[in-house]
Amino acid sequence: MTETDAELARDLGFLEAYTLGLGTMIGAGIFVLPGLVAEAAGPASMISFVIGGVVALLAALSLSELATGMPRAGGSYYYVNHALGSFFGTVVGWGMWAGLMFATAFYMLGFGQYLLDQPFDALPVVLAALAMASLLVAVNYRGVKETGSLQNVIVIALVCLILVFIAVGIVNLDPVLLDPFAPEGWNAVGATAGTVFVAFIGFEVIATSAEEIKNPGRNLPLAMIAAVVTPTTLYVLVMLVSTGILPTDALASSDVPVADVAATAAGVLGPEFATVGSLLMIAGATLATISSANASILSAARVNFAMGRDQILTNWLNQIHERYRTPYRAILATGVVILALIASPLPIETLADVASFMFLITYGLVHVAVVVLRRADPDEYDPDFRIPSGLYPIVPALGLFTCLAVMYQMSPTVQGIGLLIVLVGSAWYAFYSKEKAVSTTLIGEAVAPEEPDREEDAYRVVVPVSNPETERLLIKYAAASAASHEHAELVAVNVLEVPPQTSPAQIELEEERVERQQALLENARDVAEDFDVPLRTRALVGRSAGDTLLSVLEEEDADHVLLGWAGERRRRDVLFGSTIDPVLERAPCDVTLAKDPTESPGEIVTLAGSGPNAPVSARRARELDRVCPESTLTLLNVQAAADGDDAGIDPRAVGEQAIESVASEAGLADDEYESRVVVTEEDVRETVVSEAAAYDTVYVGATGTSPVAQALYGTIPESIVDETERAVLMARGEQRSPRTFRQALVQRLEG
Repeated sequence: MTETDAELARDLGFLEAYTLGLGTMIGAGIFVLPGLVAEAAGPASMISFVIGGVVALLAALSLSELATGMPRAGGSYYYVNHALGSFFGTVVGWGMWAGLMFATAFYMLGFGQYLLDQPFDALPVVLAALAMASLLVAVNYRGVKETGSLQNVIVIALVCLILVFIAVGIVNLDPVLLDPFAPEGWNAVGATAGTVFVAFIGFEVIATSAEEIKNPGRNLPLAMIAAVVTPTTLYVLVMLVSTGILPTDALASSDVPVADVAATAAGVLGPEFATVGSLLMIAGATLATISSANASILSAARVNFAMGRDQILTNWLNQIHERYRTPYRAILATGVVILALIASPLPIETLADVASFMFLITYGLVHVAVVVLRRADPDEYDPDFRIPSGLYPIVPALGLFTCLAVMYQMSPTVQGIGLLIVLVGSAWYAFYSKEKAVSTTLIGEAVAPEEPDREEDAYRVVVPVSNPETERLLIKYAAASAASHEHAELVAVNVLEVPPQTSPAQIELEEERVERQQALLENARDVAEDFDVPLRTRALVGRSAGDTLLSVLEEEDADHVLLGWAGERRRRDVLFGSTIDPVLERAPCDVTLAKDPTESPGEIVTLAGSGPNAPVSARRARELDRVCPESTLTLLNVQAAADGDDAGIDPRAVGEQAIESVASEAGLADDEYESRVVVTEEDVRETVVSEAAAYDTVYVGATGTSPVAQALYGTIPESIVDETERAVLMARGEQRSPRTFRQALVQRLEG
C-alpha cells in the first residue's frame, strides 16, 4: 500500500461492532422458525438452537483470527480464496452469494406470512413478499443513508419486544407441554440444527468490518462472541416459551407462531391484552424480516465486489452508480435472483435449509484456512487475535467436524441443491475464472500493511484537504503552526464518504474519485516541500467524514487540526457543516477554522478579550506572523468609555492589562506585537467589528466552552464573519470535558 492508497477509518468500538453483529442476528429467524422447528423436533428444537450457536461460536473464533490478519472486504470468501486458492474461493463466493439470496427469500416469505396471516405458498403472501423485496432492492439501489440509523432503532425495539415476550411467557409456562421433549428423536434435533443455522449467518458482518474496528485484536473477537451468545440465549428462551405455551401441533400449524404464543400468554390478563400482544409480535416480525432481508442484500453485494476484485466474477457487476454511489448492478442482479426464488415452488423451510447449508460449507473451509495459515506460518501473517494455544487446533478441527455433521443430517433435497450450487461454482471456475483469477499465495495481497513510521514526539498538525483551490493556503497556515516547534510534522488527510449500501473498500472501483483524492494528496506533499516541513498523507474511506477525522486525531495524537470553512451558516441543526461540527465539538486538540485564507496575511489582528480562547487565537496569529516577514501583528482590545459608577476606572488601562495578560499566556514577547486599545462610547460589539475590518487577517477565539453547543453565532465572531470580507480564523484550545458515565463505560469496554 502506498501513501495514497485509501485506508478505512477505524471508527467502530466494541459496542458499535457488537450492535452491528446483533442487528443482523436478531431478525426474522426468531419469529419465523419456531413453528417450522417445533414441527420437526418438538420442544427439543431449543437444543437445535444451542447446536447452531456452538457451530457459530467456533466459526466466530476462526473468523476473528483471519479477519485481524486479513482485514479486507468479502469476509469468508476472501479468507478462503487467499489461503486455499481461487478454486475454493470461487466455490465459497458462489455459495455465500447463493446462501444470502436464499436467506432473503426466506425472510420475505416470512414477512408475507406475518403480514397476512396466511401460509407461505398463498398467492397474496408471495405477492407481498415480491413487493417488499422489490422495494428493498430499490432502496439499496438508490442508497438511502438513513437506513443504518433506522436499522439500529429496529434492533433496539426488537430486543425489548423479545425480552417482554420471554418475561410474560416464562411466568405462564406449562411444563406438561414440554413432555415428550424430543418426540421425533435426537436425529431430528440434529437435522433441525441445519434449519436454524440460517438465524446465525449474520455475525460475519463484524469480520468484514475488521478494517473499521478500533483495537481489533480485542474488540473484534469479543464483539463476535457476544453477538453469537446473546441471540443464542434469546432463541433458546423463545423456543422454551413457545413450546411451553402452545402444544407442538398448534405451533406447527400456525402461520404466525410467535404472535399466537404472545396472544395465549398475554390472554390470561384479559382478551384485550391477547390482542395487543399478538399485534405487537406481528409488528415486530414484519420489522425483523425487513431488517434481515435488507442486511442480506447489502452483504450479497459486498461478496460480489470481492469476487470481482479477484476477477472470479466479471467486474461489470461492480460498477458504482455515478449519482447514488452504490454498486447498483450487483444489487439488481441479486434482486432478480431473490425475486425468482420467492416465486419458485420451493418450501420456506427449504429456502432456510439451503442458506444454512451454503454457510456451513463456507465456515468449514474457514476452519481449514486457519490451519493452513498457521502451518505455513508466513512472516507477514500476524493477526492481532490468535486462537489461544490451549484451544488450537481443537477449535478449527471441532468447527470443521460440527459443520460437516450438521450438513450430513440435513435432507437429501437440501444436500442436492447445495451440491448443485457447488457444481455451478466449480464449473464457473473451470470455464471462466481459472485463467482470469488473480494469482494468490497464502500471503498474497491479504496481509494488512504496516502503518508508516512516524515521529512519536513530534508536534503534529492535521489538515484535512478537499478543495484544490484552498489546499495550498491551508497547508501554508498549518506549516506556520508546525514551524514554531523543533520537531513537527503535518498530516494531510482526505476522506471519501460512502453510503451504507456501499462497502468502504468498494471505493477502489470509483476511479475518478480515487484519482482526485490521490492528486490532492500528491499536491499536498509538493506544497509541504515548498515550506520545508515534513508531511505525511492519509487517504481514508468512511461513512462520516467528521467521525473519521475524529478517529484520525486520536490515532495521530494530534496537537492541532486546521480546517477550511466557507463561512456560511448552515441549517439549524448543522452550524458549520456536518464535517466540521463533530470536530469542533469533540476534537481533543486545538482546532482552527480558516475562512478565506490569503497568500499574504498582511496586517494581522487578534482580539485580546477575556474569552477562554483569546490566548489560543493570539498564539495562532503569532505563528503565522513569524513565517510571513511582510506581515504585522496587532492585539486589539475594545473598552466601553467610563461613565456613572465606573467614572474612576481607566478603560484604556483595563484594555492594556487585558492585552498583556493574553500576550503573556500566549507566550508572546513584547516586540512580537503591537498593542491597541480602542475606547468607545458606541456599542462595543459594533466597534470591534468595524475595527477588525480595517485589517487583512482577523484571528478570534471561539467563545464559550463548547463551540457547537454555544454556537459562536450571536457573538462577536459571527458578526466579524458576516460583516467583513477579510480572512477570518477562529481558534479554540484543547478541550477535554469530564467524561460522562456512558463515555467512561464505552472506553472501558473498548479497552
